[in-house]
Amino acid sequence: MYAYDEIDRTLVNERVSEFRDQVKRRLSGELTEDEFKILRLQNGVYLQLHAYMFRVAIPYGTLATNQLRALAHVARKYDRGYGHFTTRQNIQFNWIKLAELPDALADLAEVGIHAMQTSGNNMRNVTSDQWAGVAPGEIEDPRIWSELIRQHTTLHPEFSFLPRKFKIAITASDHDRAAIKIHDIGLRLIKNEKGETGFEVLVGGGLGRTPFIAKTIKHFVHGRDILSYIEAILRVYNQYGRRDNIYKARIKILVHELGIEKFSREVEEEWQHIRNSSLQIDDEVIEDIRSRFTYPAYEKLPHMPDELRQAAADPEFEAWRKNSVAPHKVQGYSIVTISLKPTGGPPGDATAEQMDALADLADKYSFGEIRVGHEQNLALPHVAKRDLPALWKALDKLGLATPNVNLITDIIACPGLDYCSLANARSIPIAQELTRRFANHELANLIGRLHINISGCINACGHHHVGHIGILGVEKNGEEVYQITIGGRADENAALGTLIGPGVKFDEVADVIEDVVEAYLALRERPEELFMDTVKRLGVEPFKERVYATR
Repeated sequence: MYAYDEIDRTLVNERVSEFRDQVKRRLSGELTEDEFKILRLQNGVYLQLHAYMFRVAIPYGTLATNQLRALAHVARKYDRGYGHFTTRQNIQFNWIKLAELPDALADLAEVGIHAMQTSGNNMRNVTSDQWAGVAPGEIEDPRIWSELIRQHTTLHPEFSFLPRKFKIAITASDHDRAAIKIHDIGLRLIKNEKGETGFEVLVGGGLGRTPFIAKTIKHFVHGRDILSYIEAILRVYNQYGRRDNIYKARIKILVHELGIEKFSREVEEEWQHIRNSSLQIDDEVIEDIRSRFTYPAYEKLPHMPDELRQAAADPEFEAWRKNSVAPHKVQGYSIVTISLKPTGGPPGDATAEQMDALADLADKYSFGEIRVGHEQNLALPHVAKRDLPALWKALDKLGLATPNVNLITDIIACPGLDYCSLANARSIPIAQELTRRFANHELANLIGRLHINISGCINACGHHHVGHIGILGVEKNGEEVYQITIGGRADENAALGTLIGPGVKFDEVADVIEDVVEAYLALRERPEELFMDTVKRLGVEPFKERVYATR
């Protein structure tokens, strides 16, 4: 966990006071909605279909238990008893009254949580691997660098009014769990031939109306230079970004139109002017941030404790363990992913009661720490293997032990037309129906790793472009129509999915997904061949033929 200092606490509290005054002026009529819009967006407040939506930042996806309890408190006191975890390691509340928003912010500020820059044309929440600091084989904890960037970019005057929103993600593992290639800037921690820590820098990724996979702009930037290099990218973007057209304003369009070589030259020229300035990071700065991250006092534990050996006789526990428990870098410990995708439930939602109970479990079994992943699930990063059976029983009572992590019902979905004023179609009911269709865990395991992503509009908040199966809802002649893509992925081999054919109606979507899955099971060469491998081997035509043969 990271311990915020007095500067951080003062900033958060002053922001609450400032927003309280802005809300007061809006409610009195002193500010019009248009005048208030830019102010509320910079504090994570959207005006959606039915109410204001409040988005709270969870920097690099790390929560202390008192912070999770504060989120539960906001859900219970100011909302309708639940929150929605998003693909950017944030949490959203969909029913908060405007007059009560300052109080909600003040309550969160008491535990060091804020909503600054969770919306607006500025630097959004810096995200990272939800297993950061505990994943075997990572270069080092990427959250140290995430925190450095967070400090530098929060309320940065030069980058508070960019041409469009801007997102950074960081990973330090070979397997990318932070989806860095679909971000405006993606950073991968590496070591050079001298053993020095630095970054491969990628730029120009993003989804939405015009999706792109990020391109490498520089293969190695030393850690001491990463702030100046990021700032050089942002300055070039700020200068040349398309403010005249919202659909062409993202940096991905600029990189595409200029080409990565020309864009790289522009950045390099700007960087040479500033790299040796005050933006160069002293070792003492990094060490100060590193020192404020505290890590558990791990015990020396056996690899296979008696409690785990005895519990292995329970097939339900074993199904959960094999699905939801991952190796930890410290012997005797595990990382536990908690699925927020129950059968028939909205993906990513957690009730206030569940959040409070998870905080208790994290105190008991995970040194008081919880993580949020971009897949809209949670994780306990420090669970002793001996405690896995007891933890599983407790999670099962909460409805949080569904063994479907990375399987077909572990669906990523945006709120869609049930909440969002930008949406053209519903996402949540599609996800709910698919979890019912594939609720049989034996069938889900037979299918194997398969990610479904659903978006209710072209803005792609559900990341449908990079789903193994992507579902995009659009409006056509007053009806909800859904386009299906296959072959996308968001990991280190990120790729955009391919459209398989014409859109289908709302009540046909689940049938189409069943057809795609049945085609895969018939086409794969062996049970170990994953869906993505079959698609790569055969292309989309066999799936298209199966789906549209009778339609």
